[in-house]
Amino acid sequence: MDKIKPKKFWTTQRIGIIAGSTLLVAFLVYQFFFADKRSKLNVEQDKLTVSTVSQGKFDEFIVVTGVVQPLKTIQLDAIVGGYVTEKLIEGGNMVKQGDILLRLENQNLKLSFLQSETEASRLVNDLQNTRQSLKIARFTLQKTLSDLDFQIDQAKDAHERNTKLYKDKVIPDADFLKTKRDYEKLVRQREIEIESQKYQEENAVMQISQLEKTLQSTQKNVSLWRQTLDNLVVKAPVSGLLSSMNVEVGSNINQGQNIGQIDDLNGFKMRVSVDEHYISRIFAGLTGSMEFNGKDYALKIIKIYPEVLSGRFEVDMDFDKGAPELIKRGQSAPIRVQLGQPSQATLLPVGGFFSETGGNWVYVLSEDGKRAAKRSITLGRKNPEYFEVLEGLKPGEKVITSSYENFGDNEVLEF
Repeated sequence: MDKIKPKKFWTTQRIGIIAGSTLLVAFLVYQFFFADKRSKLNVEQDKLTVSTVSQGKFDEFIVVTGVVQPLKTIQLDAIVGGYVTEKLIEGGNMVKQGDILLRLENQNLKLSFLQSETEASRLVNDLQNTRQSLKIARFTLQKTLSDLDFQIDQAKDAHERNTKLYKDKVIPDADFLKTKRDYEKLVRQREIEIESQKYQEENAVMQISQLEKTLQSTQKNVSLWRQTLDNLVVKAPVSGLLSSMNVEVGSNINQGQNIGQIDDLNGFKMRVSVDEHYISRIFAGLTGSMEFNGKDYALKIIKIYPEVLSGRFEVDMDFDKGAPELIKRGQSAPIRVQLGQPSQATLLPVGGFFSETGGNWVYVLSEDGKRAAKRSITLGRKNPEYFEVLEGLKPGEKVITSSYENFGDNEVLEF
């Protein structure tokens, strides 16, 4: 007789179902709590630039382009206008101070000079005539006073005699009064002559003083007109290279018009164009350096031109220990301008990543180098070689510094 066997609880089928369910739950728990849900992108590592974050000296500088210019350039501006009658030296030639460059002609200036000279001559004649008239008037007064004094003496004698005779009642009243009136008239006439001559002399002296001042002013004008005529002959104010002469024979030149320039070849400077972004950080005294023929030359900013054109402004830099030999006007060279003192910092090499991230995040490689993940960072100063890292990176870490243009919004790059 057959016996009924009890059924086993842990059957193979049941064990399989439980095991499968457990694995499914574990997978779901892993996916929900532990799996990396970040978006990923497979990339080819050999097409990327990977740089290592380092600790070192951060040298804050910018690289700009400088053009060699003479240390001094003298602009030749026409002091007076006129038309060119003769051009003695062409641009590109060496000149010495005082060399004649141009001859100009201006008939109006010559006419004004002659009129001023004629006026000065007239004033000289008027002054001489006035002085002569004063001398004649003085001589005339002396003669008049001499005649009056003689007449007064005679009238006085006659009056004194008639006074005695009148007291003795020898002559009538009419004779006495006549001699008295004649005497008093002559005395009064002498006083009037002196007063009149005094007024005339004061007036003449005043006229002489005015004429002298006017003549002095007119003579100054004559001197100025003469100097103006002398400026019709244009001479080199200094020795140097006449780098340009922008006029030709027969052309008209206006007063103040630029006609050329002379370069002083005793020294050179660098004219540097700088981005306006740095205008608040550039000041006289900042130093820089330039390499020429394998040697470094120190420079210093000596002048800043504040006008900004097309987003750039210019500065002049002078060589601290003299310009390089064989350097020529118009040559250009890169110049490293120092913006601050070197300091220790965490350094990240400059790369194309900045244009997409603005320096706010980067892709940092894992320790095994098989992937790179986004990480927020904070950057500080920048020079042409490095960024200063303020937060988010440590020395030794590797960062993708090439362009992120093709990575989209993926958070992880897998190689």
